[in-house]
Amino acid sequence: MSLQREGKYERILDAAITAIAESGFYHCQVSKIARLAGVADGTIYLYFKSKEDILIQLFQSRMGDFIAVIRNKLAQCGTTEERLRTIVETHFSNMEHNRSLAIVTQLELRQPNLSIRRAINGPLLDYFKLIEEVILLGIEHGEIPNVDIWVARQMIFGSLDEATTDWVLARHPRTLVSGVEPMLALFEGALRLRKTEEKRQLIPDEKREEDENANS
Repeated sequence: MSLQREGKYERILDAAITAIAESGFYHCQVSKIARLAGVADGTIYLYFKSKEDILIQLFQSRMGDFIAVIRNKLAQCGTTEERLRTIVETHFSNMEHNRSLAIVTQLELRQPNLSIRRAINGPLLDYFKLIEEVILLGIEHGEIPNVDIWVARQMIFGSLDEATTDWVLARHPRTLVSGVEPMLALFEGALRLRKTEEKRQLIPDEKREEDENANS
């Protein structure tokens, strides 16, 4: 895609986020997206097959960007505690700084349309995999006991997702990032996370018993 075409494509996606957040998916007209993007109505169909396709590509593009950012940040982390903090902080700050996108992802993507749900599964599965990798790494490093990875991932993603939806629907304005510390405390407690300093404080008998239990 040429730079000019790519620029129009991104403008259309940005306009779609604003338009859908303001009007709702079903009431949003393609003409409104085109007007906000500064393009002719027909130009939209040079990039997208339909309004449904705009919604799908919008989510795929923005979710892909989010996952790329969070993976880059996770690569700089040395402990499970740091990785969990990175996931929570990045998720909440990304949504808070992009409220229109949060409205679209939390409300307008909850579609009964099966084709739309299937199309957005890819980016969601990538996010699920990322969270599961963090949990597995924590188990391998002895920072988390041998928990059910699937259930732990459900807890983490479900909590982040529900907290974001609650923030979007809140009657009284508040920050989403104010929930970072309480959410981290919840995850660390539920996962029985052992922080680095706690691992160092294990006395020999406790460490030996732990190793024996792990090998039994």
